[in-house]
Amino acid sequence: MENSNPKVVKTSNITCRVGLDEQNVPVKIEWKADDSPDTPDFKESKAMLMAFFDKDYRDTYKIDLWTNELQVGEMNKFMYQTLRGLADTYFRATNNQEMANDMQKFVQYFGEKTEVTAPEE
Repeated sequence: MENSNPKVVKTSNITCRVGLDEQNVPVKIEWKADDSPDTPDFKESKAMLMAFFDKDYRDTYKIDLWTNELQVGEMNKFMYQTLRGLADTYFRATNNQEMANDMQKFVQYFGEKTEVTAPEE
């Protein structure tokens, strides 16, 4: 979805802070968004995924972090919800209903296999 240089009329910051232990393993993850009235202060999380598609290199850079507090069941739910959101985002960006439906089928399969959701009947 390329746009011909729209004028920036406002900027907003999303700040992430990661506390590390002696081995540089994340033990605390916090975030805050300037424009979010629900998060005026830093909000603590157990995991985060962040991805950027580089404008010049056309490559994806990503950061995946989680604390040792995150249980496997929580990671399953986090991934299920993230995959579901990615399928929705893909549809909104491309309007490709067929591929978005196929992605949602996988999300349902993932949810059932990890017991995040009940099997569809």
